[in-house]
Amino acid sequence: MDSTAGLRERKKAETRQAVHEAALRLTVEHGLDHVTVEAIADAANISRRTFSNYFDGKEDALLYGDEQRLGTLVQRVREQPADRSAWQALRGALESLYDEVGDTDRELHQRTRLAMRHPSLLARQLANRVRLERELSQAVAGREQQSDVSPEMLTAAFLVALRVATQWWCAEQETRTLRELTEEALTQIAEPFGRRPA
Repeated sequence: MDSTAGLRERKKAETRQAVHEAALRLTVEHGLDHVTVEAIADAANISRRTFSNYFDGKEDALLYGDEQRLGTLVQRVREQPADRSAWQALRGALESLYDEVGDTDRELHQRTRLAMRHPSLLARQLANRVRLERELSQAVAGREQQSDVSPEMLTAAFLVALRVATQWWCAEQETRTLRELTEEALTQIAEPFGRRPA
């Protein structure tokens, strides 16, 4: 029974990933405004109805990679050793994520550039970040703080640094790695809080 349920969940995850990849490929090739849900469904070899079972629209399908990456970050924060402060847990989780997936993510680069050009995509991306902010705040709540900064302010600052680093990365045409730029952004944003990189 458990193996059947596990297989079903794996199939669902594979379908979501296939739809996401089709959406990203078609959008890069034709532009967001010229891509329809039907075209994405066809490219992923599924029906329009099946698409609707997985995503509300093409923006959600496009941003699925972001959702996965950020969801993994929240999980890695929860897995950090209990003796790490909130800031150290956030930094440690990010390091763990980079070790896992690498610091040069072509899809992230493409999604970021698309969001910068399309207000509807950017709005959806920002809405997803608000949810992530709450989840990260909950994940670090209860950990030792190195100052009077609240978990909500700390995680908001952390996510701003990630967003700015990603924008630098795109603007620089990847002359430095995303990991290097993120380190720089986090160092800069930690200074006023009296924090240093873990």
